[in-house]
Amino acid sequence: MDTKWKNRIGIIAWLVLFAYGLSGVLTALVNDNNYVENDYFKTSQFQNTIGNLTEYIQAFEVSPSKEEMKKAITVSKDEIAEHRLNYGEYGDLGDQVLSIEQEFQPRIENAQANKDQKMADVYIKERDKKIEEVTTIFENDEFIEEKIKIEKENNIDNYFNELDQYRDDYEIYRQAFVYYLKNTATGEVYTNLPITNSKLVDQYINDKTMDFIQSYPSKNNGYLKMKENHLVWRYEDGVHFSTVNSNDQYEGKIGVSKDAPNTNMIMLDYDSYDQERIVYWIYTVGAVLALLASIIVGKKKGLFTSIASSKWQEKYNRIPFDLAIVLLGISIIASIVISVESSHIYMNFHVDDILIYLFWITVFIGLSMVQVNYMYKRLTSHPNQKGIWKNTYIARVLNIFRDAFLNRKVGTQIFLILTVVFSLGLLLGLGGVDEGFLIIFMFAFFIIGVPLFFIIIRRTGSFNKILINAKALANGNFEPDLEIKGKSVIAKLAEDINKMKYGVETSQTAQAKSERLKTELITNVSHDLRTPLTSIITYTELLKNPEIAEEERSTYIEIIDRKSQRLKVLIEDLFEASKMASGSIELAKQKVDIVQLLQQALAEYNETIQASQVQFRVSNPEHPLYAFVDGQKMWRVFENLIGNMINYSLENTRAFISVKEENDQVIITFKNISKYELSENTDELFERFKRGDESRHTDGSGLGLAIAKSIVDLHGGALDLEVDGDLFKVTVILERLDK
Repeated sequence: MDTKWKNRIGIIAWLVLFAYGLSGVLTALVNDNNYVENDYFKTSQFQNTIGNLTEYIQAFEVSPSKEEMKKAITVSKDEIAEHRLNYGEYGDLGDQVLSIEQEFQPRIENAQANKDQKMADVYIKERDKKIEEVTTIFENDEFIEEKIKIEKENNIDNYFNELDQYRDDYEIYRQAFVYYLKNTATGEVYTNLPITNSKLVDQYINDKTMDFIQSYPSKNNGYLKMKENHLVWRYEDGVHFSTVNSNDQYEGKIGVSKDAPNTNMIMLDYDSYDQERIVYWIYTVGAVLALLASIIVGKKKGLFTSIASSKWQEKYNRIPFDLAIVLLGISIIASIVISVESSHIYMNFHVDDILIYLFWITVFIGLSMVQVNYMYKRLTSHPNQKGIWKNTYIARVLNIFRDAFLNRKVGTQIFLILTVVFSLGLLLGLGGVDEGFLIIFMFAFFIIGVPLFFIIIRRTGSFNKILINAKALANGNFEPDLEIKGKSVIAKLAEDINKMKYGVETSQTAQAKSERLKTELITNVSHDLRTPLTSIITYTELLKNPEIAEEERSTYIEIIDRKSQRLKVLIEDLFEASKMASGSIELAKQKVDIVQLLQQALAEYNETIQASQVQFRVSNPEHPLYAFVDGQKMWRVFENLIGNMINYSLENTRAFISVKEENDQVIITFKNISKYELSENTDELFERFKRGDESRHTDGSGLGLAIAKSIVDLHGGALDLEVDGDLFKVTVILERLDK
């Protein structure tokens, strides 16, 4: 445990050293222009101070006075026209007079109704004054000109009132600086020296009296230019320095007096520069050494990788990749910003502030290093770089848009609707700025917005009906069919829901039928298999008796043999029917004469037919009819159908079998009169173990028709049943093979 804590303390100490070194190097890179010079007066900071001085000179001395500016005020015809145009936004003279009258008329009538004629006269006087003023504005240029002049004078007064707030700062500069500047074009002199003759300047501004001197022009400087400038920027458009030429050049000198007060802000900067420069270099060199030491130790001890615990790697990998990049970027930017901002803290020797900044620098640099480690392992361990981007917010947003346009018609409609809504909102917002946009908004609102609103409401109602219908369908309830109007996506969805409902109904009916068939199948199979099996077991027990006569023994054995054969037939038919239903049976197709095959099947049953009380009538063409079939399987079809006719035909009736060709097809028909009452539902006769005799007294397996139909279906043919009273008809249709 102690070793673990020592390792943690060591990592924290190394991280603090690395953070101090890195932040120090960054601070040095940012502040190198301020502290690389040996002399403060050569720094960019001091040059900016001189620039501030010239700004103050231009504002307080070069620029014209308040009175001069007011005297120079002019009003152009364009300004008069613009003022009148702005006033005319509310209509022409007639419109505005009418508007004023409508504004005051209710007040006047209300006062008169209250018998307050004095107040009514006040309103009338105010109304007439406004009408007179509006009339004057539209008809009198001198009135507008005077009004514009008053506005400009007010702007000038406000400008100089706010300019006075900078006068104290200007005095601070005048205490530290000595200047003598002469306009080369006009000869005007601007100075804080008690002289006006340029020949006397050197007596005041020289190396003995000044800590610093800058001459214009000189080897390093050209002529000084004072551009038109506004210390108070918000009056930039309202105040014009008409007497100032931005191209004017000035010659002379600017110096920093040795007699300047030590408490002066500029002299304080001058005095503290050397101290700050020493601190800067100590801080910078220390930071570089600390950074090098931390890098060496980090590489030697493997601290760069051990700072990130591997147990958090899996959780980090779950963060979406783009979010991980953003978090890493925030940590790095925060580290840089805090490092740069901390530079002035180190210069001022505030220990508490230094420790606070160092703490936060360490935290953010540590977070950055941990994330870099996790990010590197995440990138190198991922087998598919493209897969990284799948789990990103960007990918999710793109997928959202892609899914929105899976149905382009729906996506386009939603996009257009949102565009209209946002456009109307934008027009309404702009209407507060310009009435023209408000007019456009009102037009678009009634022409596009209102119809679109009702369309959305109607579609929403249709969609809600679909939701209710779908929920009912999911719960097994069947609502009335949804109304289908038009060819919209909602209408198509309603149509699909209706189809789905009928599909569910059909499926439920088929499922109920299937459950019923399963029950009947189990019952029938149990009955048909148990009957011969019971006989076999019974007679086997009887054979165990040694005292039975030989004649009885022979009879029992014969019964057991017959029942065994019966059980064998049932099992074989059941197995064959199962194979047919699963489609796992293979057909050995070849060219077969259907007429000859049918004759062979009838020949096999010749003795049985002769012994039965059913008269068979067979009609077939003299020439062969060929089909591409499996002869054995098709012979089984004929065998089952002929056997059914023998077993289930009414005694002393005729059974008809015919073969013919029609439309490139071979059609074999079997017709007989059933001795049992048949169900009108012919599908039941194809069910397994379904017989004509519901009492199940015949020897058939009940699988004959099911097997026959499966064989014909496998051949791509059709086997159809028709029942008309007691008339039972089977039609087998096969594709005829050309001769």
